[in-house]
Amino acid sequence: MSAPESSEPTDRQPLVAVVIPALNEAGKIGRVLDKMPKDGRFEAIVVDDGSTDGTGDEARAHGAAVVIRREVRGGVGAAIRDGWLCGIERGRPYLALLSGDDQHVPSELLSAFAALEANKADYVQGSRWMAGGAVVGKTGGRALGTRVYSAAFSLLSGRRVTDATNGFRIFRSSILASPRIQIKQPWLDSYDLEPYVLYKAIRGGYVVIEHPVTVVYHDVEGYTKMRGIRDWWRLFRPALLLRTGIKR
Repeated sequence: MSAPESSEPTDRQPLVAVVIPALNEAGKIGRVLDKMPKDGRFEAIVVDDGSTDGTGDEARAHGAAVVIRREVRGGVGAAIRDGWLCGIERGRPYLALLSGDDQHVPSELLSAFAALEANKADYVQGSRWMAGGAVVGKTGGRALGTRVYSAAFSLLSGRRVTDATNGFRIFRSSILASPRIQIKQPWLDSYDLEPYVLYKAIRGGYVVIEHPVTVVYHDVEGYTKMRGIRDWWRLFRPALLLRTGIKR
């Protein structure tokens, strides 16, 4: 992994480091960054996870505050972890996550952050399925899968979560300082990291709320890099392994 490149003015101190993992998202990552709120509280940290199509260059051209280049693909969880750790190193009190494939609506960060503050919450999980949430485009059959997964996650975590697979989230960076949350474990390098942190936040007694967001499925360009049962298992297993005490 090479050193992060920063274009952020020295007199600017954002509150929320918005991490955007990206693997071969040229043509999309620029759109994501162009839609970021024009609000100094938010900065974009793009983690280019070994792309071969100029994703990192496009991210820089469209105003990412930081671009972290991983020369070898390490997995989405590893990319997210690098971004969150960068946000912590930069002193940001809040961390967020958006998809690099233009699936989320960056402007919704504003209402989600407002909900976090209004509810004195520690963690906001985006939900397309709760009242006010929305889905744009064809889901390709994933709607049922996300609902079944969310029901299983809710059962294991002891807290109802309507959309546990949704990557959209904002939380206090101090959560990751807890000794009970160990995000550097190698088994979290893939899709496991996001449900791991959500489960730990819920079971750790943090104030976790959901907030309605929009998920956009792009018919022509595609909308997911998840493939088959293996990747779904990586989403499912953190709650199961943590609940049974196999993992920590």
